[in-house]
Amino acid sequence: MKRRNLLLSAAVSAPLLALGAACSSSTSRGGGSGDTISMWTHNGGNAEELAVVEKVVEDFNAQSEKQIVIESFPQASYNDAIVAAAASGDLPDILDLDGPIMPNWAWSGYLAPLEMDPAVIDAMLPTTVGRFQDQIYSVGPYDTALAILARKSALEAVGARIPEIDSPWTLEEFDEVMESLSELPDYDVGIDLGVAETAEWWSYAYSPMLQSFGGDLIDRDTYLSADGVLNGPEGIEFGTWFQSVFEKGWASRTPTTGGADFIQGIVPMCWAGGWQVLTAQDAHGADDVLILPPPDFGDGPRTGAGSWQWGVSADSPHVTEASEFLSFLMQDEYLVAYSDATGNFPTTASAVEKSENYRPGGPLELIYEVSKKYAQVRPETPAYPVISSVFDKAMHDVMAGADVQESLDQAVSDIDANIESNDGYGF
Repeated sequence: MKRRNLLLSAAVSAPLLALGAACSSSTSRGGGSGDTISMWTHNGGNAEELAVVEKVVEDFNAQSEKQIVIESFPQASYNDAIVAAAASGDLPDILDLDGPIMPNWAWSGYLAPLEMDPAVIDAMLPTTVGRFQDQIYSVGPYDTALAILARKSALEAVGARIPEIDSPWTLEEFDEVMESLSELPDYDVGIDLGVAETAEWWSYAYSPMLQSFGGDLIDRDTYLSADGVLNGPEGIEFGTWFQSVFEKGWASRTPTTGGADFIQGIVPMCWAGGWQVLTAQDAHGADDVLILPPPDFGDGPRTGAGSWQWGVSADSPHVTEASEFLSFLMQDEYLVAYSDATGNFPTTASAVEKSENYRPGGPLELIYEVSKKYAQVRPETPAYPVISSVFDKAMHDVMAGADVQESLDQAVSDIDANIESNDGYGF
C-alpha cells in the first residue's frame, strides 16, 4: 500500500495532534508477531473504560490461539505515540482513534480495511461505523449526542414551551427563550454554549448548528471545496446569529469548562453531551433537568456524531484475526459495560435496550433518541483535521466580533488551498 506522510504540513499535523488528544511518543513497540496481537488504547488514564477493554481481551484470549497484548496510554500522550509509530512504520495491530480523523489515517495508508462479519456491521448505528471511499476502516462500541439541558423551573418562570423531540424550538423561539432567561434575576445569561472547550469541540458542537441553518463545513457532493456552503448565505446567517448571541448577552464568552456553570446553577441552559446529564440531575434533581432536542434553525435539527473507534493498522500481519476480535467486542454484554463505564450509549439497539441509562424509560433515553433522529457525522474526508482547525479559528474570531463574511471567506480559502495542495485527497 502506498503511504502518504501523516505529517503533510504544519496545517495538517497540528490538528491531528489536537483532535484525539495531544501527546508524547512514549514507546516504539508496534505490531505483534507469531501468536501475539498488539493493541494500543488511549484509556490509560480512564480506569473504568480500560477495565472494560481488559475484560473483552481476557475473554477473547481465553478462546483464541492469537493472544492480544494491551498497551494503554493516557489520553494526553496517545496521539503523539500513534503519529511517531506511524512515521517509523511501527504501529500496533489494533488501535483506537477518534472517529473523525479516521479518513485522514486511511488516506495516509496507516489503516487496513476491516474484515468483519457484515451482520455485525448491519446491527450497528451508522454513526459508529467509520467509512471512507466505500471501505470500512473503524468501528465504535458507543456514541453520544449533544442536546440542550435546561432547568424546567426556569423555563416555566418565563412561560417557555417545552419542546419535544418531534417539535423542537424554531430559531425565533430559541432566541426568545435565551433572551427571556437572561433577564431572570437568578441568572446573568440564558445559556452556556460551551465555548470554553477546546480542540475538536468547536466543529463537533457548532457545525451541527451551521448545518441546521443549511450550510456545511464542505460540499459533501464532491469533498473538493467549502466555497458556497461554509461562506454562502446560510453560513453567513449562521455566523451572524452565533455572533449575536454573545453580543446580546444571552451567552457568555468566558464560561467555565465542562458545563460547570449549569451544574452550579449559574446558567439555566447549556449545550451539552449525554455524559453530563446524570451529574446535572444529581445537582438539581431529575425532575428539574430536561433533555431538549437541538433547535431547528431552518433546515432541520442536527447533532454531532462519531466518537472513539477501533481500527487495524495496514502493516498488521493479523488483519483477519484483529477484525475477528472487533466483531467479538461488539457483543451486547461488552457494549453495555462500555456504556456504563463511559456514560455514552451502546452502538446496537439490542444493547441499548439492556443498558441501565439508555433503555426505554431510562434517564438518558432522550439522548439516544436525539442521536437516532438528528445525528450527522462530520465530513468523511482526509481534509477534516484541517477543516476542523480552520473552522475553530474562524468561529473564535466571529465570537470575538470579527466580520462574519471575511472570517468565513478566509476559512474557505484555507480549506480549499489545503485540499488543492493534496490533489483533492483522492476525490
